[in-house]
Amino acid sequence: MRPVTIGRGRQPFEVAVLLAALLSGLTLLATGTRPASVTAGMPTSVQAVWEVGLILAGVIGLTGVSMPGNRLAASLGVELCGVAALGTVTTMYAIALYAVSGSAAIAAGAFVASTAVASWWRVAQIGLDLRRVTIAVEAGQVADVSLLVERERP
Repeated sequence: MRPVTIGRGRQPFEVAVLLAALLSGLTLLATGTRPASVTAGMPTSVQAVWEVGLILAGVIGLTGVSMPGNRLAASLGVELCGVAALGTVTTMYAIALYAVSGSAAIAAGAFVASTAVASWWRVAQIGLDLRRVTIAVEAGQVADVSLLVERERP
């Protein structure tokens, strides 16, 4: 039987977007401001959920990607929750941008929508990885985690 390999690690784009979500949410909360497309396109209660969702997506996602490798299933599960939250809030924002601004939102909307698509794509990847881990554990195999970069050990 082939060894099970899970392609995970600190993906620079994922980490950067999760960090941006966290910082954006904290800044919006601290300043009490929201983008015009959000205030025009979402009810007030949904705006608050969106804002808190940015923060939670960042915190949960960054926690998942930074957990030690010896807790693979747990770290993948936490990462999945954070990235799913990111996909949700970026989908909400893309819809608000296009609904309020129409074709004027093509540039900003394309970037936000592509982040949403990438988030959902990553959710699917993590789901497949969790399935592989489960199958390996049930078969009594050990999952090998391939990281993008590993430190040299002394």
